[in-house]
Amino acid sequence: MEVRVIDETGQQAGVMTVQEALKIAREKGLDLIQIAESAIPPVCKFGEYGKYKYELEKREKLLKKKQRVIEVKEVRIRPQISEHDLQIKMRNIRRFLEEGCRVKINLVFKGRQMEHQELGSKILQRLETELGSLFIVEQQPRLEGTSRIAILAPKR
Repeated sequence: MEVRVIDETGQQAGVMTVQEALKIAREKGLDLIQIAESAIPPVCKFGEYGKYKYELEKREKLLKKKQRVIEVKEVRIRPQISEHDLQIKMRNIRRFLEEGCRVKINLVFKGRQMEHQELGSKILQRLETELGSLFIVEQQPRLEGTSRIAILAPKR
């Protein structure tokens, strides 16, 4: 079986049999590392296997570190909320959106408040007028039991 060989400096050494490549690697005091198995012919490289393995692990850690799980933060609001409390909730929503998190707005109605759902709609409209430039509505407000739920995602 033939393999394409790359030397320790990164230059192509040509196509040769596996036995020839292993012989050259032993003479240089290095290992023969298979890099691309699916290529025709397979690509191998002269080098230290321990160092190669360490670099692969380091690269995988870096890629894993760059991945970020998108969090969904939940903000619960009652329709009879005071002005100051609403300002604090909006400040938190703004912070969550700026951090890149999705925000689940949970308007909780209790008892007879279900008959006055327009109060909840007013709160949602106010959120949209004050923070509308920061988000897109991922899920329109819908009634689930005694709550009206909407999901907001940050604008990219």
